[in-house]
Order: sequence, then structure tokens, then C-alpha cells
Amino acid sequence: MAAHPGHPQRRAPLLRQAIKIRRPRVRDLPQTTQETEPPSHHLPPEERVLLYEEALYTILHRLGQPEPDHVSEASELLHYLQEAFHIEPQEHEQLLRRVQELEKPTFCLKATVKQAKGILGKDVSGLSDPYCLLGIEQGVGVPGGSPTSRRRQKAVVRDTIPEDQTHRTQVITQTLNPVWDETFILEFEDIASASFHLDMWDLDAVESVRQKLGELTDLHGLRRIFKEARKDRGQDDFLGNVVLRLQDLHCREDQWYPLEPCTETYPDRGRCHLQFQLIHKRRATAASRSRPSYVVHRHLLQQLVSHEVTKYQAGSTSWDGSLSPQATTILFLHATQKDLSDFHQSLAQWLAYSRLYQSLEFPGSCLLHPITSIEYQWIQGRLRAEQLEELATSFSSLLAYGLALIRKFRSVFPLSIPDSPARLQSLLRVLAQMCKMKAFGELCLDSPPLPQLVTEALQTGTVEWFHLKQQHHQPMGVLEAGKALLSLVQDVLGDLHQCLRTWNKIFHNVLRIDLFSTAFWELQGLVAKQAQDHMATVCPPVSPEMGESLFQLYVSLKELCQLGPLPSERDRVPALDGFHCWFQPAIPSWLQKTYNVALERVQRAVQMDQLVPLGELTKHSTSAVDLSTCFAQISHTARQLDWPDPEEAFMITVKFVEDTCRLALVYCSLIKARARELSAGQKDQSQAADMLCVVVNNMEQLRLVTNRLPSQLAWEALEQRVGAVLEQGQLQNTLHAQLQSALAGLGHEIRTGVRTLAEQLEAGIAMHIQKLVSVRDSVLPEDAILPLMKFLEVKLCYMNTNLVQENFSSLLSLLWTHTLVVLVEAATAQRSCPLTSCRLKTALQNLEICFHAEGCGLPPEALHTATFQALQRDLELQAASSRELIQKYFCSRIRQQAETTSEALGAVTVKASYRVAEQKLRVEILSASSLLPLDSNGSSDPFIQLTLEPRHEFPELAPRETQKHRKDLHPLFDETFEFLVPAEPCQKDGACLLLTVLDHDTLGADDLEGEAFLPLCSVPGLSGSEEPGEVPQTRLPLTYPEPNGDPILQLLESRKGDREAQVFVRLRRLRAKQASQHALQPGR
Repeated sequence: MAAHPGHPQRRAPLLRQAIKIRRPRVRDLPQTTQETEPPSHHLPPEERVLLYEEALYTILHRLGQPEPDHVSEASELLHYLQEAFHIEPQEHEQLLRRVQELEKPTFCLKATVKQAKGILGKDVSGLSDPYCLLGIEQGVGVPGGSPTSRRRQKAVVRDTIPEDQTHRTQVITQTLNPVWDETFILEFEDIASASFHLDMWDLDAVESVRQKLGELTDLHGLRRIFKEARKDRGQDDFLGNVVLRLQDLHCREDQWYPLEPCTETYPDRGRCHLQFQLIHKRRATAASRSRPSYVVHRHLLQQLVSHEVTKYQAGSTSWDGSLSPQATTILFLHATQKDLSDFHQSLAQWLAYSRLYQSLEFPGSCLLHPITSIEYQWIQGRLRAEQLEELATSFSSLLAYGLALIRKFRSVFPLSIPDSPARLQSLLRVLAQMCKMKAFGELCLDSPPLPQLVTEALQTGTVEWFHLKQQHHQPMGVLEAGKALLSLVQDVLGDLHQCLRTWNKIFHNVLRIDLFSTAFWELQGLVAKQAQDHMATVCPPVSPEMGESLFQLYVSLKELCQLGPLPSERDRVPALDGFHCWFQPAIPSWLQKTYNVALERVQRAVQMDQLVPLGELTKHSTSAVDLSTCFAQISHTARQLDWPDPEEAFMITVKFVEDTCRLALVYCSLIKARARELSAGQKDQSQAADMLCVVVNNMEQLRLVTNRLPSQLAWEALEQRVGAVLEQGQLQNTLHAQLQSALAGLGHEIRTGVRTLAEQLEAGIAMHIQKLVSVRDSVLPEDAILPLMKFLEVKLCYMNTNLVQENFSSLLSLLWTHTLVVLVEAATAQRSCPLTSCRLKTALQNLEICFHAEGCGLPPEALHTATFQALQRDLELQAASSRELIQKYFCSRIRQQAETTSEALGAVTVKASYRVAEQKLRVEILSASSLLPLDSNGSSDPFIQLTLEPRHEFPELAPRETQKHRKDLHPLFDETFEFLVPAEPCQKDGACLLLTVLDHDTLGADDLEGEAFLPLCSVPGLSGSEEPGEVPQTRLPLTYPEPNGDPILQLLESRKGDREAQVFVRLRRLRAKQASQHALQPGR
């Protein structure tokens, strides 16, 4: 290293080399006896007093400015210490005076020169070879603002600090951003009058001009060469300085400081990174003289944390791991003054917290920070042998304590305390992080993997927990033993559910351990042994009380098995596999108990039922609801049982279905008897009807519930299970036959009830229809049917309100059928009275609308029965006048003519047209063909009679006849006839030209060859104003009247007082008689 410029001969003796602070290796440290930890975190009284003196000494000799979040008042810190150590005031005063009398420590500034950036380049190359001179200036007043003080502050170190107190860093060559990272211990006496000085210099070695020219890079370098030529050889260049008052520093500082110039030139000289720590040397307390620093600090930390936790517990709250400002300040001051490294602070914190954690309740997360810090800074050689042993002991102790907590986690971390899951998770994370540490791996070589240790602890703890629960249930007798076992299994189920919902996730997330599986396999084996031993003591027949207890035990064991893994996922056979076989003797008792309980509930429900609907929308009563609940309970019992053996499961289901169907029929009998009981002696028949409606609705509700049995008892799943052991169709023939039989019985009961309600209304309907028939002729049909419609409106609204839709529809069907029967009887009796028939027709129309009720009643297909359609046709005819009937008759014959294609009776060919201008109907009779030979000679003498029908539409037009042709079956007439007739009557329905072909008989009446009907509405020219052009020929097959009598003719014949009707009927009967005399019948 070059000599200081200007004094090369004195450089070596005047400047000391920097004292670098290095961590000594283990072999360099003196070996001391390992400290023996007391069994608890409490210190002996004499140790506690020494520790208290240590804390007082720390506060009394505090250095530096307080941190922002620390306590600045010494009195407050002293008061806190008194509370934390539980020192009486008098004793505190004595100890305080004794500590004040102790010798002061040696005050030191631990300064670390880290690096600099952006310094001036003083060499020809534009760079520098920087080094620092630093020291403490003592006895200088506080720098002020006078020129003298400023010059004093900017003075260099060699001018202000003695040579033996000056320290120097290494030289970093050719850089503007040097890095030193060197630490120095600088002693001082009075912090109020002490200042820290640091000068930064550029080392200037003696070089030739040739060497400097070789380093030249730019004009600035050339300018530096000329400048150096003017100064002394080997004189170092000043780069800047830093001057700080020690009283302005905090206990710990870590900042960048600007380099100040001595003159005003080059004000921006870069920055220097410095770290400061105000520490003590040669502390006078007994604890500092006799104990390692980290041990004393650990004891102090242990004492203060213990006080903090105790203080929170006294306030009924838990400590969150945050120290108070007083405790934080004291610990910070002690660690700083003792110059404890971060590693040793973390070590002390770990040893204190791991010990306290085993005796006090505070978050395990407090241990994670020291674990992380130790792991980050771990170097085994940094610790002495006793420290390594102490650390290993803390690892083993905490691990054993944690495993003990895990073994008893059910009681140590109860779910009744909200933060228990978080506390357990924190413990597991601490153990997991601890076991992953390099320190743990090096110091605890024989420790098995943590998941293995935790799994073994969980297995042991689960067995212990089971036996502890078993001791809580000490039975007396077989029945009490069953109840005790049931309670034990319920506790096991509750524990497994807690493991599944809460604990398993915690163990799996932290350690990848399946707690639930571990607990399940341990507990199911223990439960299986207890259950099998208990069932061995049960002897058939099983009493109802014992049966109930065994059923609950069976259900609980079934639930326990369902919690386990699926058969395909198991790696072993559970001890509970096939446990249902143990309970076979109890099955008859279970089934009988289920039926008896349901029967008692049904009887009690019916006896309490007042047969009043539950509401406007719910039209059944309370017993129907109770019955549904009974059925649901039976189904629930069947699902709970869910017997594994397919064949036995089928027989059990058969029994359940049989009992359910029997209950349904028993309910029908009970509810009817209840209705008779409530309605007995009541004068108001409407109340009896109300109750009957409720009874019917209850039965309908019962039918709906019974229909759901296949789904409630899972018949489809059962059918799949028993398919291999039962004959094909056996399940269908057995279960479905039982169900259909019960439904048939319920249907019969419902129909009987609805029929009873219908009978009450049928008499009223018949009475009103009878009144409708006998009403005076002067009353209009619309008025005549009003009483009947009002009666139905009131009654049907009442029934609709009190019956469910299904039963109301059934009632409407019965009433509709009965009403049609009454109307048919009335229509038959009043056949010859058109006025009465008109009233009945109007009544039928309105009744159809009433029973349909705009889609809310009977559908059209239910209304339009064959009886309805026949009655509608009959009334349509009966209500018509005689002329309307005659008109309908000809409409019928015209349709018959249009449908006839056979010419077995022969045919007539005609041409017809109508001239509107002349109002003339022109008819040309062209010919006839294939007529029947009606004479004995095998021939006929045909002629054709022309008549416009019906006669009342054409009263002034007489019939016309053609010429008679002798012995000719194919006569050619070729005759024209004209009828003077208006167009209007020709366009009406039934208006036609009747062509009657007769065989002339000289001695007797003419014989009928056949009839043909030409509808006038189809004649060309009739429908338009234009004259017809070429008129087409029309060929009409001949037809005969109906041989069995037309219903219209029969109706007309019944009207004896109507002369027009009688004349028409006689003519039609004559034609029918003539047609019946011929052997050949008309074909279609």
C-alpha cells in the first residue's frame, strides 16, 4: 500500500489496519459447559434477579435516537420491566440503585462501509483508486452555522482525529463504484460530543509521464496530466467526506450518505452506503460477565413473552404473537447493545419460543420466523458444541410435544373453540418446516420421517380416544349394553364426520396424510369387535325395545361402512364386512314394529280428524297428511334397512308393500266410520256432504301416495339386484300384484263415495228436467231451463270447491251420464211435442256448455258419447216443425241419391236448366234405361211423374207426367217441361225435382219402378244472372225408399193433428209399400 502523500516515512506507524469483524469458528471459541435448561420456562429467583439487572442496565445505558415505533421514555420501560418480572417497588428501587452504581460500559460505534456509487474520477483514465479513512472525533461542540464550524465540519480526518484512532479501508483500484463491505469498531466516551468522520481518497501512486500517456483516453485525461504536473509527487486526491453526529443516529442505521466536498467545487461527488450500530463492550452486569450473550437474550425474551401471554390470558383473550412496544424496545436495545447477530437472535428466539410453546398457549406461527431465519443463515460451524446440542434438544423436545398434541388433537383442539383448526394447522406447519431444516437433518439424524411419526401418533391417539369413549358408557344388562354401544358408534360417526369435514383437509394439505382413512380403519375394527360381541349376547325372540335398539345400531353401522372406501378402492377387507348377518334374528321384530307404529299413528290421526279441508288449495284433511307421513316413514325405514342380501331384501320389500297396502284399506274403513260418527245427528245435510267430499279427497290423496310406492321403495334397483336369484317376472307378479290390488280397492272406495255424492244431485237434476217438460207453453225455452242451470251452477261450484280435480271429474262423468239418461227418457215421452222437444234441445246445448266449463270440466270426447249424439239428433228432429221435417226428409233423399252408384233399378237421363229472366225451370226427360219388368209379360209400360218438392215450397205447381210407353224397358221419352217458379225456393235446402218412374197398370194401381231426386240448387243458371249455355245431361240411378221406415216419417206420423204431415206420410208409405212388393231390392 502506498504511503500517505506528504509523509511517506510515517504512513505505516501512524495508520492501523482495519479491524474486520469476523464470526469465529467453533474450534476458535472457548469450550464451556452446556447450560442445563429447567423443566419449565420459569427462571430461579437468583437468575431472575440477574436478568432483571441486565434489563435495567440496558435501559439506563441506552444509546441513539429511538425507533419510530419504540418507546422513548425510560420511566415507561422501567415500569414495564417491573411488571414483567413481578418485582415489588422496594426491591425495584434497590436493584435500580445497584445497577446505577455499576461501571458504565465501553460505548462503541460499529461502522460498516458497504460501498459507494458515482464518485469522482481523478486518474488520467477517468477512474479512481478509492479508499476511506474513518474515525470518531471526541470533545467537539455541536456544529452550528458559523463559517468556523462549517470549516471544522469539512476538515479531513488526518486534521481532526489522532492517528491511533484512525481506521482505513482497502484500496479498490480503477472504479467509480467501489465495494468494501468492511466493519470497524470505533470507541467513544460521550455520544453528545462525538462525531463520525469518513474521508474518501483516491490513491495516487508515483508514475512516469510515459505511463500516464498510455492511460490517456480523452482531452479530460490530458487536462488531468497537466494538473498533476503542478502538484507534489504521490499526493492522494480528496474525493469527499461524510460527517455525522452520533447523537443523531439510531441504534441501527443503514443509509446512503452524500459525499461532501471540502470546497465548493464539484458539489456532486457521489454517495456512500454506511451501516451503523451503537454497541457496548465490557458490560458490568453479572449476567453479561458469566453467560453467553445469546443465552441472556433468550432468557430475557422468554421472560417478556411469558409476561405478554399471561397478560392476554388474564384479559380472557389469546395472544396473537405481537409483542408490546415496551417489550419490542427492550429486546431491540439488548440485542443491539450486545451486538447479537441476526442468526444468534433467531437462535435465541427459537429456543425461547419452542420452550414457551410447550407450556403457554400462543400461536405456533411465532415459531415460523426463527425457523426461516435459522434455515437461511445456517452454517453448522458457527455454533459451539453445547449450542448444537441445545438446538438438537429443542428440536427433539418440540417434536415430541407436537406429536403428543397430535395424538390427542380431538381434545386439545376441540371444534367448540373457533380457532382450533387454525391452531392445529399452525402446529403441523411448524413441525413440517422444522423437520425440513438443514439444521434438523444434521442434528437429528435418527429421526424417522415426520409423516410416519404423525401417522403413528394418529393411530395411537385414535385407539386411546375410542377406549376413553368406551369407558364413558358402562352398561348394566343386555338392553343397556346395546344403548351404550349405539352411543359409542354415534360418537365414532361424529368423529369420522369431523375428520372428513375439517381435520383431514388440514393434515392432507400440510403433510399429505389421509387422517380420515387412518381413523376409519382403526375405528371400524374396534367397533366391529364390540358389535359382534354384543350380538352374541342377543337371543331370539327379540323384544320390541331390544329390536328398536338393534335397528338403530344396524343403521349406524351401515352409515359407518358407507363412510369407508368403495370395494373397488379397498386394499384390505373391513372388519365390518357382512355385519348385517349378525342382525338377521331381529328382522321380524323390526318389520312388526314398523307396522304397529304406523297403524297406531293412522288410528290416532283419524280419531283427531274433524274432516275439514286444510285450505282452499289443499282439499284433504289432517289425517291424509298424517297418513302420507306414515307411508314416508315406512319408506324411510326400508331405505335405512337396505338389506344387502338380494333374496332377503326382496322378501322384506314384499312385507313392506303388504303392510302399506293393508294400512291403506284400514284407513278407508276408519275414515268412513269417522264420517258417519261426525255426521250422525246433524240436521244440516250440507255438512254431511262436506265431510263426504273430504273423505273422497282423502282417499284420492291416499291413492296418489300409494302410487309412489315403487319409487319410494326403489323397485327398479331391487329388480336389478334380484335378477340373478329370482325367476323372471316373479317381482312383477308379486309386488305389482299387491299394489294393483290395493289401488283397485282404493278406486272402488273412491267410486263409491263419488257415486253417493252423485246420487244426491241426480234426484235434483231429474226433478228440474221434469219441471222443464211440464212448464207452460207460453214460457220461452231459454227461460224454461233457468232453474235447472242455476241448480247445477250452485251444486257443481260447491263440489268443485270441495273435491279435488280427479274426483270432481269423476262426479261430472257420473252426472253427465245420468243427465243424458233422464233427457232421453223425457225426449221419448215428448216425441210428438215439438215445443217440449225444443226446450229439451236447448237444455242439452246448455248442459253441454255447463259440463265442459270452458275446458275446466269434461273434455269433448267425454261429453260427446253415443247417447249424446243420438239424443242430439233426435231432439234436432223432434224440435223441428212438420215442414222442416219434410225438408230434412228430402235432404236425406238427395244425399242418398248422390251416394247411389248402382243402376240395378234402372236410370233416368234428364237435362235441366233455369232461365232467370223468365223465372222458368226447363226440364228435358230424355230417356230411361234398364227398368225392371213389372208386368207378367216380362216387360213394363213406363212413364215418369215430375214433381217439385217439398210441396209447401211449390204449392201452385201440379205434378207433370210423360207419355206412357208400352212394353219398353228402355223408353226414349224426349219430352220437355217448363215450370214457372221463382229462383228463391229452388235454392233452399231439400228443394228438388222428384222423378217417379211408374209402370202403368190398366186394371189396378200403377207400380213403382223407382225414384230419382235432382237437387234444384245444382241446376245450371239458377245461381247466376247469365243464361245457361249448353246444358249437360244428368243420369240419375233409380232408388227405393228405406224398407225399415225413415225416422223422420215416423216422427211425422206421430203428429196426428197435423194434416200436412199425415198426407205426406201416407204418400211416402205408399211408395215404400210399392217398393216392398218387388223381389229385387235396390243396391248401393
